[in-house]
Amino acid sequence: MTKNHGSQIKDDKLYEDLREDGASKEKAARIANAKSNDNLDHKGTRLEDRTKDELYEEAQEIGIEGRSKMSKDELIDAIRSH
Repeated sequence: MTKNHGSQIKDDKLYEDLREDGASKEKAARIANAKSNDNLDHKGTRLEDRTKDELYEEAQEIGIEGRSKMSKDELIDAIRSH
């Protein structure tokens, strides 16, 4: 059974596998957390990979004026320049 390494380690199983393969604690933690972040649906994704609706929602959250009439590319530009 995989041990819970606390909130500092995001993927306990991967962390343990890396440690068993000889990785240092720091390296195993860095890789396990990076791989875990790759699987999350978060705002760190590339703007071009998001749907227009997702971009619109973000533009709404940050208060971009005129967003309802913007194309996907215009939303990307507006979010980037905000």
